[in-house]
Amino acid sequence: MDVAMANAADLYYSGYNAAATSNVGWLNWSPAIGWLSISPEEDIHDEKEAMAWQYSDDYALARSSPEMLDHWSSSNVSDMTLSSAEGTPAEEPLQLSSDKGIRLIHLLTAAAEALAGDQKSHDLSKVILARLKELLPSPASGSSMERLAGHFAKALNCLLVDGEAEDNCSGIETTAITAASQLLQDMSPYVNFGHFTANQAIVEAVGGERRVHIVDFDIMEGAQWAPLLQAFMSMKNGPPPSHVKITAVTAGRKSASTAVQETGRMLAAFAASIGLPFSFAQCRLDRDGCFRPAALKVLRGEAIVFNCALHAPHHHHHSPASIRSFLASAAEFGARLVTVVEEEGRATAAVGKGGFLVGFMEELQRYSTLWDALEAGFPKQSKAREMVENLVFGPRIAGAVEEAFRRREDEVTECWSEWMAATDFQKVSLSFFNQWQAKLLLGLFNEGYRVEEEAPNKLILGWKSRRLVSASVWSARPPPAVADD
Repeated sequence: MDVAMANAADLYYSGYNAAATSNVGWLNWSPAIGWLSISPEEDIHDEKEAMAWQYSDDYALARSSPEMLDHWSSSNVSDMTLSSAEGTPAEEPLQLSSDKGIRLIHLLTAAAEALAGDQKSHDLSKVILARLKELLPSPASGSSMERLAGHFAKALNCLLVDGEAEDNCSGIETTAITAASQLLQDMSPYVNFGHFTANQAIVEAVGGERRVHIVDFDIMEGAQWAPLLQAFMSMKNGPPPSHVKITAVTAGRKSASTAVQETGRMLAAFAASIGLPFSFAQCRLDRDGCFRPAALKVLRGEAIVFNCALHAPHHHHHSPASIRSFLASAAEFGARLVTVVEEEGRATAAVGKGGFLVGFMEELQRYSTLWDALEAGFPKQSKAREMVENLVFGPRIAGAVEEAFRRREDEVTECWSEWMAATDFQKVSLSFFNQWQAKLLLGLFNEGYRVEEEAPNKLILGWKSRRLVSASVWSARPPPAVADD
């Protein structure tokens, strides 16, 4: 079926067309396990083995203060050892001495400090980064820590080139990013943890509805939604929805709109391949980057879900005002469910002068944790690991560093689950099955991962002692009824 997507028009599919499934790269994106086909009473061990098998098969396819340097102690630099997927130490430690590791951190911190506060010096930062570059080997031969330092050095350099930053630090093909995102899901629960938790809550909340409308704040490659569409078709306690619509929120730039159009085409083809009536639309933010309810087309009788997944910001519309306007609109529409996935541990208060340095070190510590987690399960330097680091984490590091740099000194970084609790949203308790599913997912990976239940409606994924990402579920109070004339 030929579909016109000009001017971000809605895509409507009256049924499905099996021919549309040819060459669809998402046919392998179905859930790793048939979540709705099992129950908590069934043998968890058997399901865990089946889930692990599916993941293995998919993978085969495919100025430095002492306080800030506490994180970079010998346990994080000199004592890092390669570990197997089972968590047993490998024979050889990382080829990175403690002195060199600390030196790299000192240089990165000094370069960031040169860009912080009132006495900014771009020239000094350039000199420091040039020296840092001399110390770093090529990415192909560099150690894990050296590659991480290289990504942060590149992010700082993007701040220095100003207008050239977008051309030099972006421009990655969507297909390559999609492939790298799939690999990351096989390497770590970092992405699927939020997706699975949100999707399970969505199925439980609206699975019996005839028409389901999901509004996604940042659809990116759309990795979350193919498993959900499959889950709708796999329900045993009733028929699937007669129609599912996904509206993707975009910033309005042509490049962003084009990427989202491609995501919509892939989702539409996947839905057609499984026989689910589906439509896709875009909803642009206004000139101020805020979400306006009037821009969203909603039909009577639709069960509305707002999804807000916020990983390291690499899109300009991830400003606090933009996110706040999106979540507030969910209340106006009386959304049946609001799912929020966000990174944990980010500063939640204004940091004052020199705030960029604090934010920079915060992100450096965050990604050091993610690197450590990847190293524990996938220690060998491989093409897959390289793709994940360069195409997924590299752009996210650049975006996070840029956000810290642009952030005003008096600007507060919101914890959105706290914001939701303080506004007119109600907590939706996660089911036992949803909690059990999260723990089952972690069983596929290294033992360092953990799940924490902070509230009845919120789960947190952590690596060792550091929190990584959380997923929380909410509902909006129904809007007041309008009396008929």
